[in-house]
Amino acid sequence: MAENIPTLQRNATPPFTPVLHQEINVVTMEEARCGMARFDRRDHFKVMLVVEGANELHYATRSYAIDRPALVFTNRLVPYSWEAVEGTGEQQGYICGFTEPFLHSAMRGVSLKDSVLYKVDGNPVYYLNEEQLNYFAEGFARMRRDLGTDYPHKYDLLRNQLSIIIHEATRMTPVSALPAVPTNAAERITNLFLRLLEVQFPITQQLHEPILKNAQDYADRLAVHVNHLNRSVKDVTGKTTTTHIAERLISEAKVLLHHTDWSVGDIADSLGFEYATYFNSFFKKHTGLAPLAFRQAG
Repeated sequence: MAENIPTLQRNATPPFTPVLHQEINVVTMEEARCGMARFDRRDHFKVMLVVEGANELHYATRSYAIDRPALVFTNRLVPYSWEAVEGTGEQQGYICGFTEPFLHSAMRGVSLKDSVLYKVDGNPVYYLNEEQLNYFAEGFARMRRDLGTDYPHKYDLLRNQLSIIIHEATRMTPVSALPAVPTNAAERITNLFLRLLEVQFPITQQLHEPILKNAQDYADRLAVHVNHLNRSVKDVTGKTTTTHIAERLISEAKVLLHHTDWSVGDIADSLGFEYATYFNSFFKKHTGLAPLAFRQAG
């Protein structure tokens, strides 16, 4: 199928060096595998155009077969992983990573986190026919080209093109998840929780993005009942969900206090505390020291 799309013919265009930006990047999957771009910021959303190759997407508690051209939507607050299908080549296509603030004005205030394309209980995969594939491939190629230009309004073009892709996808019928494979449900839920907890860190910038701070937040993201989550985590790890969350927040707080010059208020904000006083009480409860005392002692 890729041979019918000029934008993905490897020998049809001169070598391309991706221009990496903070708010949006568009690269081929091959470039991403070569390390030319990383999409690991916790505020990054991704839309991927799969042109060829076969993989299985594990998205929260569900799985999808990506064995044909497809659009796939992911974000780091819904844990997911890719599993290669034996005997098939590596997937080819495009990856566009972007932040919600970048797209905000073009989407007229629509929250991506609450949209059907990115909700944990939504289906993130859309199979494409040949006409749709060519249409979306042209859009991704255009964004990739525009990103490397000096045109002063290129980000407006990129926002518009990206919003068109998202709006077009909302009119399509999503793919149904594969039948569930019997597994140890408690272990799977626990692993998803721990993965979701970990992907929110480390915090390297004062992004003011929401941190999931309690068991209900995580249960909502995993589309499971909070009692089921709590019971699974405790049975598998011997610790409560709340303990895991608190330990990870304290660990990150210590790093920020020792290795940044951020104020306590900035650190509290970055960790999702509404007020610095709440953070001070939380930190002292778990360490025996106030944040400033901890910083000075280090």
